[in-house]
Amino acid sequence: MGKGPRRRQKEKALRIIPLGGLGEVGRNMMLLEYKKKILIIDMGFRLPEEEMFGVDYIIPNISYLLGKQKNILGIVFTHGHYDHIGAVPYLIDKLGNPPIFASPLTAGIILKRQEDFPHLPWLNITRIKDKSKIKLGEFEIEFFRQNHNIPDNFGLFIKTPVGNIVHTSDFKFDKNPINDPPTDFGRLREIGKRGILLLMSDSTGAEEKGHSLSEKQIFKNLEEIFRNSKGRIIAATFGSLINRIQQIITLSEKHKRKVAIDGYTMKMNVEICRNLGYIKTKKGTLISPKEIKKYPDPRITLLCTGAQGEESAILMRIANREYPFLKIKKGDSVIFSSSVVPGNERTVQFLKDNILRQGAIVFHYKMMDIHAGGHAQEEELKKMIRIMKPKFFMPIHGQYSMLVAHAQLAKEQKIPERNIVVAENGQVIKLTHEKISIEKEEVPSNYIMVDGLGIGDVGDIVLRDRQTLASGGMFVIITVVDRKTGKVKGSPDIISRGFVYLKESKDLLRDTRKKVIRIVNKATGSGATVNWIYIKDEIRRKIGAFLFKKTKRRPMILPVVIEV
Repeated sequence: MGKGPRRRQKEKALRIIPLGGLGEVGRNMMLLEYKKKILIIDMGFRLPEEEMFGVDYIIPNISYLLGKQKNILGIVFTHGHYDHIGAVPYLIDKLGNPPIFASPLTAGIILKRQEDFPHLPWLNITRIKDKSKIKLGEFEIEFFRQNHNIPDNFGLFIKTPVGNIVHTSDFKFDKNPINDPPTDFGRLREIGKRGILLLMSDSTGAEEKGHSLSEKQIFKNLEEIFRNSKGRIIAATFGSLINRIQQIITLSEKHKRKVAIDGYTMKMNVEICRNLGYIKTKKGTLISPKEIKKYPDPRITLLCTGAQGEESAILMRIANREYPFLKIKKGDSVIFSSSVVPGNERTVQFLKDNILRQGAIVFHYKMMDIHAGGHAQEEELKKMIRIMKPKFFMPIHGQYSMLVAHAQLAKEQKIPERNIVVAENGQVIKLTHEKISIEKEEVPSNYIMVDGLGIGDVGDIVLRDRQTLASGGMFVIITVVDRKTGKVKGSPDIISRGFVYLKESKDLLRDTRKKVIRIVNKATGSGATVNWIYIKDEIRRKIGAFLFKKTKRRPMILPVVIEV
């Protein structure tokens, strides 16, 4: 009789389904499902890879949730970075516009961005704060403050029928942050004493030794640049790196500089943060970029976007001498206050070189510590595990190698290997009070690409075509055929883009035209009904082989056959 409740406890099971963020950096979205009721954590995007030509963003695949909209209890957001909130405008209406729970800053950024999508329904947002508690179905969620590089970042303590779960959010431990209170270790220890069944912890810094840099050290190094600079200072960083923006403004005020801010996301975020009190400026500090020329060079700081070498961002426009309010000259200092996102190395190097050629001094994070990542490194991650003392452990947020490295850190903290799960997007993790395991079932988690106004209409085939166009170019063959005789009239026209320069390839083009005429005349010469699809395929296949033999290149071949 006494064993009944214990047996029932074992039968309770929670399903954890990551739709993004595991095995990649960005696109964070996770589902917690209990008795078919679903809690969603975050809904972010990631930037495209280099070979994804024309793609703006990559968002999570929500196929699993379609038809289950009534079962969605709500969405809780950890913080306001786009890799955690960026997919909202593309997915929220498809999910039935469920209630949203977010901090004031996160809510402000979500709502401001929503203004670019006026066709969408008004969002149902409840603002939360540190120690806020909400109940959604069987889930009780308590928010606790975590240091990152944006204010209003919260970890989640989630009480479920199976047991207590902690989701750390992106975090680092910082005893001396800027524009943020220090890590509240007392609060973390109090949460850890509640009995944590599962810890899901940020893995982005799991391969980095030691402890992340304090923002206090970054501030000191930035101040050295301000103290020694004789000309204008151009500081480029992420538009969402609110703490760094505040540091630059504070240092500018200390050294009697006016601050101009440019770049869409940066201006938007600064406006939101000033209204909410997260960024503080003295009266008269901020000027418009148009006013830069009114002040002497040692009194100007320009804060802008573009540290990743984005083509249309302000810093690239400055480097290309296309920015109307400022031209780089000798004596200027340019600060790259962000690390380079993998895949952007060549573009950023080109940008630095271009700026150096124009006489400016360039400072970047490899020269001196002027950027601190927002993610805990090895020692902090181990400390989080020791504080929470979880029974089970699941690394989240990071490339697969980061997840594996974090799992190894958990083993070093005496968590048994059988109690650790390294999962990937689309896998279903089953959690009971006694066991954690990966189910055989998987849900769709492939990339959904946003290209302009299109969502999901660019797939692998379209991308492959774009890659072919980029690497081999395009070769269009226009052939006019007499409807009565089935024979080619005149000589086929050829258009080449990105393959060969027509004026310098007359022999190749002459031989290509002859082959096209032979292919068409042979296919239409039997008197049978003409299959134009077959003829186009023959042109594509045989001319493709011929051009590769002659040039060792594979352009995209587009045959056009016109009957007259």
